[in-house]
Amino acid sequence: MSTAWVALGANLGDPRRTLLRALRWLAALPGTRLSRASSLHRTSPVGPPQPDFLNAVARLETHLSPETLLVALLTLEQAAGRERTVHWGPRTLDLDLLLMGADGSLVHKVQPYRLQLPLLAGPDLVLPHPRLHERRFVLAPLAELDPDLMLATGLTVAQQLAAL
Repeated sequence: MSTAWVALGANLGDPRRTLLRALRWLAALPGTRLSRASSLHRTSPVGPPQPDFLNAVARLETHLSPETLLVALLTLEQAAGRERTVHWGPRTLDLDLLLMGADGSLVHKVQPYRLQLPLLAGPDLVLPHPRLHERRFVLAPLAELDPDLMLATGLTVAQQLAAL
């Protein structure tokens, strides 16, 4: 069993309702248990002008591989009506796999893993998420769950958040 940290975000429709529904969907993934979820954080968007986001982080215990989990996350985004039309644009639901650990050690993939999906042009999976350490909207909810979690920067989540 591995621990996975997933960032959730939404700024279209009813973001609060969407994120709460997404947490239920994450908990229902096969071989997966939702162990904790942060509170919801309202944040300013990155990218073009758009409504504020609601963000959260979920901690999952799962038997899924990182690649299989990513496919599940992308499928959930589509079920929520996600359309990928504008880079960093508004979205009904955004689910990002941030980190994944097995047997107490984090998985660090140096090279992207190219997924071949029938529904989307195969996205890259890079763990830890490449911009995790730069994003307050991810670090703040992650710090609620695991403030002492060590990041690839050599700092804990709490230290990295304080450094921003």
